[in-house]
Amino acid sequence: MNFLHTLTGSLSQPAAGNPTVAMVEAAYRHHGMAWRYVNAEVPPERLADAVRGARAMGWAGFNCSLPHKVTVIEHLDRLGSSAQIIGAVNTVVHRDGLLVGENTDGQGFIEALRPVCSIEGQRVALFGAGGAARAVAVELALAGAAHITVVNRGRPRGQALADLITAKTQASAEYLHWLPAMPIPACTGIVVNATSIGLHPHIDDQLDIDWATLRPGMVVADAIPNPPRTHLIRTAEAAGCTVLDGLGMLVNQGAIAIRLWSGVDVDRAVMRRALEDLFGSPA
Repeated sequence: MNFLHTLTGSLSQPAAGNPTVAMVEAAYRHHGMAWRYVNAEVPPERLADAVRGARAMGWAGFNCSLPHKVTVIEHLDRLGSSAQIIGAVNTVVHRDGLLVGENTDGQGFIEALRPVCSIEGQRVALFGAGGAARAVAVELALAGAAHITVVNRGRPRGQALADLITAKTQASAEYLHWLPAMPIPACTGIVVNATSIGLHPHIDDQLDIDWATLRPGMVVADAIPNPPRTHLIRTAEAAGCTVLDGLGMLVNQGAIAIRLWSGVDVDRAVMRRALEDLFGSPA
């Protein structure tokens, strides 16, 4: 009998509201894998220690969530191609003795968005400029979005993301400073919240936007998975928009991460059901 499980996990702060453990362990059980997933609370000043610990214990890999997606890079051995472009990491793979940073956030988002709308030629309003926003923006641009407006309160990160899109993809981009009651730019087809506003436990927090500028025909996506039906999703749905909650992105990026760690293509429906059992179906 083998009592040694292969370890994976997540390094984040706050960690208590991260539901990734539930969907990943559901996939491990479904596929009969002797693997475990550990959800770890890691403050920024202990990130280096946590990465060294994962390496020392032979973890197959781990996820990085807020606030570590950019700062973890300095503790890794190398980056995959998408992570190099994006400048952020959400998945680390222990491969041939090296810790390799990958980014599955944007890929997961695109796979969730494609059944909802065509991406080619779209004009996107993206709120946020952190690690998740960078991943989503780059993948949207590579998927054919025509123009991305990056809305962020801090100019340096917002402008840097707009410049990255312009330099590394065929899409055009601009930075807009996030003002109070920020209107959605005219002709926007896709609106994305890639900030942590509304994330558990701060579920009553709202984007500071002009809600009257949400219009029928827009696709409104929230990258937050917990809770799935955020204030943004509920308000946009009431305004006649097509909405996309954060569960699809979470499931897809998690399945891609498991494939990178183990080589197994897991059943995503099993992962989705595990989340819906936690939160109730978002339908």
